[in-house]
Amino acid sequence: MKKLALFTVLSLGVINCTLAQEFRGQATYASQVTLPEGVSTETPQMDDETNKLIEEALANALNRTYILNFDKNASLYQEEKKLTPNNPSIAITISTGAEGVEYKNVKEKKMVTETTLFDKEFLIVDNLQKFDWKLEKETKKIGNYTCYKAVAVLKSAEESEEEKADKTVFLGQPKDTKIIAWYAPEIPVSHGPGAYWGLPGLILEVNDGITTLLCSKIVLNSKDKTEIKAPKKGKKVSAAEYRKIEEEKAKEFEQQHEQDGNSIIINMGG
Repeated sequence: MKKLALFTVLSLGVINCTLAQEFRGQATYASQVTLPEGVSTETPQMDDETNKLIEEALANALNRTYILNFDKNASLYQEEKKLTPNNPSIAITISTGAEGVEYKNVKEKKMVTETTLFDKEFLIVDNLQKFDWKLEKETKKIGNYTCYKAVAVLKSAEESEEEKADKTVFLGQPKDTKIIAWYAPEIPVSHGPGAYWGLPGLILEVNDGITTLLCSKIVLNSKDKTEIKAPKKGKKVSAAEYRKIEEEKAKEFEQQHEQDGNSIIINMGG
């Protein structure tokens, strides 16, 4: 009888271990953006019609939906694609940081992003950004999950005089950024949307003062498995190298279209 009981306990241990290794899920996030006080999307050099087009393009850029597929160690994060209207009378490009497919591996502390910039493919390989999270006792419900609050502060470099004089409409924050996240310990992974990670539970909501990413749907251990592997397409660069290339391409774009007066670059930061 004792041998049977021991065998049963061991069997349950193996089952629990297997379930932990196979744990996976999919979370859907919606972006909500609030412009800083005093910031306007209207530019004096543009007429009313052009400013309206800019406002519509910005609205399309801000209202986005993202999908995060994850297992215990790794995750894939990408925008849910939707068709957006294109107006040939004005050249508008909106930068929200690196986009495309973002792969994070919390065990190896690395991040790989496959993205396209002006029709050229890049593969950004870097270490995961470090967040010095401070866990707080405050809680709130997001869906069916009790979430706990965590706060981190990101130090930002001082804006140069050249950057201040740039004509780009900049919606990011040049000062230190306070990050507020809400995580669910009931979902035992250290993942989150975008670059966010490192908490004892899935991040269901995160805010950086301008942008809020809020989880609207969670599916755990679905029969439909999404393969979570690092992307491989594109020219391999570091995050710093990519930012430099992005700045250069943005200036080239602006120079190419400044003659007709119908172009604008909107930088969301990141």
